Amino acid sequence: MKNINTLILALFGLVVFQACEGPEGPQGVQGPEGEPGINIVSEVFEVEVNFNAANNYSEIFQFNPVIVDSDVVLSFVLWEVDGNTPIWRAMPQTAYFQQGGILVYNYDFTSSDFSIFLDGNLDLSTLSADWTDNQVFRVVVLPGDFASTNARLDLTDYDAVTKLLGLTDEDFKRIELK
Repeated sequence: MKNINTLILALFGLVVFQACEGPEGPQGVQGPEGEPGINIVSEVFEVEVNFNAANNYSEIFQFNPVIVDSDVVLSFVLWEVDGNTPIWRAMPQTAYFQQGGILVYNYDFTSSDFSIFLDGNLDLSTLSADWTDNQVFRVVVLPGDFASTNARLDLTDYDAVTKLLGLTDEDFKRIELK
């Protein structure tokens, strides 16, 4: 009985642990042509805002043409310049003051416009011009399909977003307030 079990086990081992070797087979038949690729076109803007009580510490900009509901809008604030290198931070961006106040640069959007505004728990009228005047923002509109197929992209990393889209500083259209 032991001999039969050993023989069965040996045959099983030969079948299971057999290696696949030999020449590669011939090339298969060419498949049908696939769908044409789409060209991902993103819209990019640069705006400069002066926040004050007269504009309720916010500005609204129109999309022309309007964007698709599935599009993703990203906004970045020029936080500082290190030598000649601009430092862009994703919004919302929060600043904490030693006196305990909190200031938030924030944004929202619809398919027809986007708004950039200040928020926080402090009296915005007490802010110095460093925080309110000549603030520069960059807005990137990503098509929804592109954003969903690049889910691993860190959308808060300005450099990663612009690199993936192949954007340069010259690509950002300056929008002036009317």
